Amino acid sequence: MSILLLAGSPSAPSRSTRLLHHVGDKLARRGHRYARLDVRDLPGQAILRADWNDADIQAALATVEEASAVVVATPVYKAAYSGILKAFLDLLPQFGLTNKLVLPLATGGSQSHMLALDYALRPVLSSLNPRHVLPSIYATEAQLSWSEEKGLVLDAPIEARVNEGVEQLSASLSALDASPLKVSDAVLK
Repeated sequence: MSILLLAGSPSAPSRSTRLLHHVGDKLARRGHRYARLDVRDLPGQAILRADWNDADIQAALATVEEASAVVVATPVYKAAYSGILKAFLDLLPQFGLTNKLVLPLATGGSQSHMLALDYALRPVLSSLNPRHVLPSIYATEAQLSWSEEKGLVLDAPIEARVNEGVEQLSASLSALDASPLKVSDAVLK
């Protein structure tokens, strides 16, 4: 079982991508393999023009298809997730997340934008037919700090939410690994 860390920030470095890598490190310590995909590294023209023939786009879509779980991270701008992430999600097939577990992460300037996950990102992710979208994790600038010496430091409530999200994703992946999806389960979904 593999996990895809999907970074939807248009800038580097970014708080959302650092949070994503923090989650990836925690998953790796639990024995999970993961791949990283930074949407900003894909060719802009190919994303904006929905060029499915572009080799980089095809490779990115194959990476999503091969993953058992996707951890999606985005900054929140003007009460919505990033446009570059939206453009990439639009390239996925109609059921591009079928039978996958999804953990949404977001960062923003204030708590005022927290609902962007539930009212903007979650419906798009759900429309792609995932097995389950786990509870979202949202962190503000004040809840995350970065230094070259210490790396990413989360305040206690966000660290607890991250640990809970990692535990839920890890346990769900283990359950899937122990009990493979049956054809009848796929039909019922």
